[in-house]
Amino acid sequence: MATQMTVQQSRPTFVQVAIALQTLAVFFQATTAGLLLSSSHGEVLHSVGARVMYGASMLYVLAAVLAWRPGGGSPRPILYASGFLVLASVQVVLGVAHRPSLHVPLGVLMFGLSVLALGQVLSSRGPGRSGTRS
Repeated sequence: MATQMTVQQSRPTFVQVAIALQTLAVFFQATTAGLLLSSSHGEVLHSVGARVMYGASMLYVLAAVLAWRPGGGSPRPILYASGFLVLASVQVVLGVAHRPSLHVPLGVLMFGLSVLALGQVLSSRGPGRSGTRS
């Protein structure tokens, strides 16, 4: 008996793109934090990265709101996105206040949460991701 697997390709959703951008931005921040200690350009890169990361967090909130259908879908992704935006706001305040003892662990937490959210969204892509057997 021959088994045939067909995989349908589907385009990424706006929420998936927003979370991926957010995850990359937080990872970039970790990279530039290391450069901050060793290079004169590190401070500029980390500052620009902070703005991009904050913008990516706002984009994630927008994507979650647009993906939610009032009365039809769960508002839970909006809660997750809003919570991440609050964490990003606290992160910015701690960075401006030069509190690395809180800023760095919060950054690690944010990266972990962003990777978890990205994994959850990518694993729940639905039937376009799984193969069908005939």
